Amino acid sequence: MMQGYVVVGDRLKRVDDCTANLDNVVWADLMNPTREEEAAIEAWLGVGIPTREEMEEIEISSRLYVENGFHFMTASLPSLGEDDALTMMPVTFVLAGKHLITVRYHEPRAFKTFPAHAEKAAIGCTTGQTVLVGLLEAIVDRLADILEKVGHDIVHLSHDIFHPTAKKASKRDSNFQRLLKAIGRKEDITSGMSESLMTLQRLSGFLQHATSGLKDKELQTRVKTLGRDISSLADYANLVSQKITFLLDATLGMINIEQNAIIKIVSVAAVVFLPPTLVASIYGMNFQIIPELSWSFGYPLALFIMVISAVLPFAYFKRRGWL
Repeated sequence: MMQGYVVVGDRLKRVDDCTANLDNVVWADLMNPTREEEAAIEAWLGVGIPTREEMEEIEISSRLYVENGFHFMTASLPSLGEDDALTMMPVTFVLAGKHLITVRYHEPRAFKTFPAHAEKAAIGCTTGQTVLVGLLEAIVDRLADILEKVGHDIVHLSHDIFHPTAKKASKRDSNFQRLLKAIGRKEDITSGMSESLMTLQRLSGFLQHATSGLKDKELQTRVKTLGRDISSLADYANLVSQKITFLLDATLGMINIEQNAIIKIVSVAAVVFLPPTLVASIYGMNFQIIPELSWSFGYPLALFIMVISAVLPFAYFKRRGWL
């Protein structure tokens, strides 16, 4: 599917038939393009656009290049689905003079929100360069929103880890399993954000060089600000990743504490009941001559010895603070 946008009164307006208005189109957005749509764009530009396989296989170091005066830029962008399901796929931006062509095979939210905003408000999207910068700003804002949500979720996870409300050990075990899965999802998202920001950092540097010769100083300032915003977000993503690593270690430590407590209880129980078992084993031997065998108080004495031999170790452990 190919969507085209033209400039009408400093605003973007979507056109129904993009191929029939290519000369007036300032932004052509190719979403899962067919071979016919790719051929139409290539004939219009005079250069080939990368296919899906080329976008996925291309090395990060080769995602930024110039061909016939056109600037090709590819970045990995995220798309969040239900239950924070993350999809990371490359998106190619082609800056062809005053035209912008985007090629993608998934649906980042910025590609929905930015055109709608640019149609309602005059935000200066009159050329391919300004549309590209505005779109990248929307993408960075979206990444910031995702990282901010991850940060808030981490605060709640931290509270659940260090202030558990479950009293039963079985309930705490199930909660820890849930927490581990939640931490894993947040780590996947944060890793995806870091990967995306890394590619956007390289793209912003490349874009600064591409727009350095333009007379539009405001656009150059926006590009530089965009680069600084991406760098700040990359630092924040690194901080969030460190917090997630800490929470993962803390969760595993709490699980070890729970397991050690259970093992300690089992070990103490074994030690407490070992002396009574020894006494019962002695008086359970099948010998005819046992001094207490014919004594009327032999059975109560044996029970008393077993109880005392169990109580004394328990009291000792309690006094030492082992229980």
